[in-house]
Amino acid sequence: MIALIDYGMGNIRSVYNALQRVGANVTVTNDPAIIKDADSIVLPGVGAFRKCMDNLNKLGLIEPVIDSIKQRKPYLGICLGLQILFTESEEFGIQKGLDIIKGRVVKFDSSLKEEGEFIKIPHMGWNQIKIKQAAPIFKGINSGDYFYFVHSYYPEVYDKEAIATTTYHGIEFVSSIWKENVFATQFHPEKSQQKGLIILKNFIELVNQNLF
Repeated sequence: MIALIDYGMGNIRSVYNALQRVGANVTVTNDPAIIKDADSIVLPGVGAFRKCMDNLNKLGLIEPVIDSIKQRKPYLGICLGLQILFTESEEFGIQKGLDIIKGRVVKFDSSLKEEGEFIKIPHMGWNQIKIKQAAPIFKGINSGDYFYFVHSYYPEVYDKEAIATTTYHGIEFVSSIWKENVFATQFHPEKSQQKGLIILKNFIELVNQNLF
């Protein structure tokens, strides 16, 4: 059973529908006991880092999420679900994250240019990924494939071995990570049509085969 964590932020319904489409046995929940009993966790989210952490804290979900990761249960983070894995974020003042991956979440610099024009913030729409390491969830995915992004902040990753893909938007930034049982994408697989479904299906197969 996959626990899809609903903490009051993000497009839970579209993630749920995409997971069901690729054959997942998924339960939408904010119950710590269900999360602790789940075989794996999916944590999506759209919005502010601080609000995300506050909501998880109020619902008593921080401990079960961290414990599940430490128990080597598969974790898939989407957008905010990636960002909160890091040590801290600078969004609306310094806010501590889960500190699973060493790094800091920072805002795109509005002075950056791409093809002679100032970049748009938020970074919204389709963009390409460049694969840095062959994470198993990227089976069937190639460098140059397009995925859908919506974000103003991105992670500066201190643990370079955790970098799975990068993307260019004024600078080359980390667009996904992989470390042991932890996978997370800054882009939205559930909004990325067939390529996104491939990633979700790969994750489900890893969970079903207990490859951790």
